[in-house]
Amino acid sequence: MARRMFYVEMSRGGRAVIEGEAASHLRKVLRAERGQKYEVSDNESLFLAEIADFSKDRVEFEILDKLAAPVQPARFHLLPSLVKFDRFEWILEKATELGVERITPVVAGRTDAGLGEGARKRSERWRRILFESGQQARRVTRPELEEVTEFEAAIYIQGDARFWLEESRDAPPILGAMPKQPAPGNVVCLLVGPEGGWEETERREGIEEGWTSVSLGNLILRAETAAIASLAVLSAVWRQGVLTQSA
Repeated sequence: MARRMFYVEMSRGGRAVIEGEAASHLRKVLRAERGQKYEVSDNESLFLAEIADFSKDRVEFEILDKLAAPVQPARFHLLPSLVKFDRFEWILEKATELGVERITPVVAGRTDAGLGEGARKRSERWRRILFESGQQARRVTRPELEEVTEFEAAIYIQGDARFWLEESRDAPPILGAMPKQPAPGNVVCLLVGPEGGWEETERREGIEEGWTSVSLGNLILRAETAAIASLAVLSAVWRQGVLTQSA
């Protein structure tokens, strides 16, 4: 069984600490004891560590060894248009589990009024979701949450591959648009529309800026379903590409 992993703050002398709710959870819920070993991350590297000491709302670890960190097949950048916040937070959680490196919330033409301003007030809560989801998924580096961005700026974000998720049946299937040789470390961007779909002017601007339009099929999916299904496809394609090149 895999060891639990926790995000920590590094301190001097080969030590690391957890404070606050996370420390309380480790002590009271997981009933951690001195001498127990866990994996810990400082959001850059992975370590094997042993609990050295407790104090109120604080757990201190002794770093025993640096571990090899899993490498993601690509640097995925998700640009989901804002939807109702309970659904958007589900996107954040599942995208973290699927290895997304960066998330940029987008205000599209048909984004419900008020969601953009409301999203700016939720950034702290959303970063907490990314923190907890990354820890649960045993991710060494948790995703970066970018500022809420208007559609007109989002389409200028660059990547090695940029996919525009389209609800139109005329768009090519997503698998048919994949590169023949996906390379490890590629920056792969995925732009997902709002609940009301894209406006025609947005479609035209996206095409003009070089985004590749792709579809998941004939059924109409909720925005959050489409985002996570597409990420799963992209992750599988790039992982297979990396495995093929290393064989």
